[in-house]
Amino acid sequence: MSEFLDPFERMLEALSPPVTVRAIEAGEPGDTLWNGVAESGFLDALVSEERGGAGLPLAEVGALWQALGRHAAPLPVGETMIARALLADAPDGPIALATASAGGEVVVPFGRVADHVLIEKDGRLYLVVADGAPTGVFGSTALRLNPALGEPVAGAPAGGLRAIAAILRAALIAGAADRLTTMTTAYANERVQFGKPVGKQQALQQQMAVMAEDMVACRIAAQLGCAGGLPPSLVAVATAKSVTSAAAARLAATAHAVHGAIGISEEYDLQLYTRRLHEWRMADGSETYWNRLLGAARLEDAGRSVDFLREQFR
Repeated sequence: MSEFLDPFERMLEALSPPVTVRAIEAGEPGDTLWNGVAESGFLDALVSEERGGAGLPLAEVGALWQALGRHAAPLPVGETMIARALLADAPDGPIALATASAGGEVVVPFGRVADHVLIEKDGRLYLVVADGAPTGVFGSTALRLNPALGEPVAGAPAGGLRAIAAILRAALIAGAADRLTTMTTAYANERVQFGKPVGKQQALQQQMAVMAEDMVACRIAAQLGCAGGLPPSLVAVATAKSVTSAAAARLAATAHAVHGAIGISEEYDLQLYTRRLHEWRMADGSETYWNRLLGAARLEDAGRSVDFLREQFR
């Protein structure tokens, strides 16, 4: 896996440092970052070899998505990978993903920094220009969109576009959780109060232990979600997204509790990750949404729970 992950990680370190993330969030063009990723060829990671892509399995691409979360990448790189795999003739430029709601308006993660949005409605995929209004949330690159859908460009994948997007969000959360845990541990060991690092306090050590457990749980859940490939099973998606979404709020809360006031300052990098955790938690279904679907799937199976899980994740 390091054959692809290591160069991808180095590329993000060079192209997506915090100063670039802040600039793109503030409205500056992300052309340098986007062009660098596009030239690397990683956008075609999920595209089959017959169509000129790398044809990587989802398990390996999931590790790349976690790296995007670790670096708070401010452009829809993972989304564009998915769109290129689903469309025979995808346009150049960043593509965001969304599932149309009954009310018409959709909130599109990364929509403000995308050229197009791939939208699923009634089992069809539509490609529209990303032209809407910001959400008003500080620093968010999401977009409120009332799309005119036009003609479909393809049929929806088995299980729906939301399921694949939810796997992506789970991997992004896992990556951000990794970075948050590293940052918080380092701060706790460096911040001195009353003559010793705050990380030596037993109560804080307990919080950090739970945070590390949540981080590992997110990583495992994201890996389980990607392990079965495309299209992912309902149980794999629901497990990955429900576990990571539930942990996201706890991870953000612990990170800010340990850091104190500095954690919410705009100049400090912590908020770049905690804001994304909250946004990705809700995107493509929160833990409540996916837990309901997971519960319904379990109730439809007459076997034992252990056999149900073995069958789903064998």
